[in-house]
Formats: sequence, C-alpha cells, structure tokens
Amino acid sequence: MISYLLIRFFTFPLMFLPYSWIHALGNRLGILTYYLIPKFRKRALSNLSLAHDLHLSEKEIIQTAKESFQNLMITCLEYPKFSGEKNIHRIATCINPETADEWMKKGRGLIFFCGHQANWEILFLEGTSRMPGVAIGRPIKNRFLYRWILSIRQKYGGKIITPKNAAFEGLKALKRGAFLGIVGDQGMPDSGFSSKFLGRLAWTSPLPAILSYRTETPMIVATTKRRAGKYEITYSEPLFPDVAEPMEKEITRLMERALALLEESIKKVPGQWLWQHNRWKQQTLDKIKRAFRQDAIGIILPEDPKILDFILPDLGTFRDIYPTEYIQLMVPKKELGRSILKEAEVISYESIEELFRQDYRLKLLFNFTPYKKLSRHYLHLSTLEAFSLDDLKKQAKMQQVIPFSELLKKVILNA
Repeated sequence: MISYLLIRFFTFPLMFLPYSWIHALGNRLGILTYYLIPKFRKRALSNLSLAHDLHLSEKEIIQTAKESFQNLMITCLEYPKFSGEKNIHRIATCINPETADEWMKKGRGLIFFCGHQANWEILFLEGTSRMPGVAIGRPIKNRFLYRWILSIRQKYGGKIITPKNAAFEGLKALKRGAFLGIVGDQGMPDSGFSSKFLGRLAWTSPLPAILSYRTETPMIVATTKRRAGKYEITYSEPLFPDVAEPMEKEITRLMERALALLEESIKKVPGQWLWQHNRWKQQTLDKIKRAFRQDAIGIILPEDPKILDFILPDLGTFRDIYPTEYIQLMVPKKELGRSILKEAEVISYESIEELFRQDYRLKLLFNFTPYKKLSRHYLHLSTLEAFSLDDLKKQAKMQQVIPFSELLKKVILNA
C-alpha cells in the first residue's frame, strides 16, 4: 500500500502535463536509468549484440540500448496520463483498421498478436475504444498497483484475463465475437515451441496459433511505433489457419509467420522494443539455478596444464547443461586441438591481453585463469555473473576431490 501510494503521489502531476513534456522527461530519465540499473543495461547490450539479424555496430548497439531505456521510461510515465485520458485517439491512430473492422462487424472474433513495442498498452486501449476485446496480462505482485493498472487497461470496456485462464477465457471471447490480444514476444522455455527470432533461437507460447486453428479464427499481427510524439498502429493482413492441414504443421506456420512480421517491425525501429527483458532464455529455474540461468556463456580456459587436465576431459558437460545456449570458448592457441566443445564459438589467444575485448555478448563468465582482471573487465561490459574454479569449489561445499563434470552439475543444476 505504501509503495502504491508513493508511486501515485509522485506521478499524479503527470496527468496534467502534455504528452510532449512527458516524452521529453522520459528521454532524460531513460538515459539516467541506463546508467543506474546495470542488470537491465547489461541484458539489453547483450541481447542487441547477439541479435545478428540487426547487423549493428558497437556504437549502434549502445545507442539502441539507450533508446530502449528512453522508450521504457516514456511507457512508465504515460500510465498516469492514460488514467485520465478520455479520448485515446488524441495520441494513437490505427492507420489501417478496415479489414479488422469488417471482420468484427460479422460477429466473428479476431486474434491480435503483438509485442513490447513503443508503449504496448496503447494497442489494447485503442482497440477496445472501437471494438470489444480481451487480452492476456500477467498480474504484478503489488495488488494495489495492479488494480490501478487494470483500471487503466480496462477503461474502454476491455477485459484483462490471467495466463492461468487464458485458453478458456480466450475461447469464450472469440465465440462471442470479441478480439483476443496476446503479447507474443516473451521468453517461455517451457512452452514447447521454438523458432528463430532476430537470428537466435527463442521460445514462445503457441497459444495464439492453437486457438486460431481450433476456432478457425484469423490472426492479425498488430505493430506499434511512436512517431512525432504520437502512436501509429498497423495491422497485418489476416493469417488464416488451414484446418485441412495437420494441426502441428499449421501451428508452426502461423507462429513463424506472425513472429516474422513482428521481427520486420522491430528492425525498422529497434530502439522502441523492450531489449531489457529475458527474451532468449532457454531453460526454466527448476532446472538451472538463477545465477547460472543465462543464454550467453563465456568460458576462458587457462594456460596452466594441471587445471587444463582437470577441465578438458569434462568440457562437454557445459553443452550437456546448456544444450541450446550460445557458448564462447576462449582457448590458449597451443591447446586448440584438445579443446572441443560442440557448437561453441572458439576464440584462441596467445597472450592474456588479447582477451580484453569489447564483447558485449556474454552474460555469464567462467574464468578459469588466475587473472581476476578479466572477470572485472567483462563484468564492466555486459556480464551479470563471473565465476572462477575456486568459486565453483566453494559453492559445491565438498571436501573430497570430485571430477569437473560432477562439480559443474552440483553447482549449476537444480537437481
């Protein structure tokens, strides 16, 4: 309650500011949060560096990360403004609503597939101001704050349903001729569906395609961008399910096409997408402990032959633990022939100085050299956690000597 009241107290004046002032303030606060919240900054930088399809330079990666923080702050600051907004069309316009409107007039439901672009709240607000609809929304822990957010989202007659009831409530909405909105760019490694997203393997809930197939309802990809202080919403052509085809085949086709359309929109304005979220996580916390659950791992092998003899026979354990994650292996040049790790990017070095690279990809580092400066270097870039061999041994809390494979599994896995 106290947190909620403090947030409402400090954000109340924003209701009376013009949108241009809110956006200007958001731009400044966004740069501030970029520097003040290292966890999100590092994740954004790493995600952008690993999004190969964007083809960004180092300078562009940093600039895009800053723009993403600015976009996020603008989104946060607009909540109190939206709470008092009576005409959402002053700030948002759908530039091609005709096809969706015609379909809805027939009393048929629609599935809108969207992502965390610009201010993602605007899609549901603008949509429900014109047609009946529900959307899936994950509750936040502060129930007082969540009630306020719900009052904003549902102010034009729409309804937010929880993920737990999404399938049942979604079907009911589609049958009565309402639209169902689903944010489809969240990392869901337990979903069972994966595909390439911006050049990397990502897990996504296939629920939109499942409901589309079962109800013979078309999917429309809704994308958003902020232009000149206002929001432009664009609808794709409807994606119709072919119920004559096997369900599994159609789910894959529909999902891949919807994600591809979302990708195209993100590429046009990458700074207006939420790069801070954990889109490419590959595993759930019940399998891997939180500190070790990262999607980009760096391993620095030492020159010390005794440590190498301990590690190398079990080096493949890293791939057993991280079967689909990006792994970068840094190896002494003279040991290249012995250092084999399936589908890892191998970087050889002759001197430690060569390893002090401006590489923003790594989120988790295993530094098996005695040089702690290397860990500090990568922690300064985008690495969230760095562990040495001694760190792993301390966490294992085992007195006897055990194989490296057992050491890794005991420390990393939730087994």
